[in-house]
Amino acid sequence: MAVHVTLEFTPNPDTLKYLVSQPLLERGVLDFTDASAAGDSPLASRLFAVSGVKAVMIGKDFLTVTVTGQDVMMDVNAAMLREIKEHLDAGEPVFTGTLPEKEHGEQDSAIARQVIAMLDEQIRPAVAQDGGDIVFDRFDEGVVYLELKGSCAGCPSSTATLKMGIEQFLRERIPEVREVQAV
Repeated sequence: MAVHVTLEFTPNPDTLKYLVSQPLLERGVLDFTDASAAGDSPLASRLFAVSGVKAVMIGKDFLTVTVTGQDVMMDVNAAMLREIKEHLDAGEPVFTGTLPEKEHGEQDSAIARQVIAMLDEQIRPAVAQDGGDIVFDRFDEGVVYLELKGSCAGCPSSTATLKMGIEQFLRERIPEVREVQAV
């Protein structure tokens, strides 16, 4: 069956999101911030071969591509639509490595586990709609540290998303949370 690839724009002006009509990963996301990190992903390696590609993130049924600037956006888009479709139509693997079983450790505190649950159940799905991901790093003395990935990394509105969206959401539900910071 032929794969359908659809372009969506994201709040990040340097990132394009592609919805794919078939699953790419069983779970989680893979974030490749440069070509050297894409070794276990034949698809990411192929996309990095396109001039102007700066980063690639692969999600369950979408991927985002961050480009070096607006001037290459249209050329990169045309190449992405072609390369993604050819790769998947040929039945080539997306990722040949092993996906991590868990993103979080058993040593996380009760508060950290609450934060992680809220992120996983309510925040990450919403952020994925914009082609990004937000991953828990740690909870320390009232501060939640989060890593921004995909279209969220470097997005002009990411600070507002963190402070007025995620921080407010977590503070209202978990009194021990005072602040949210990006790592």
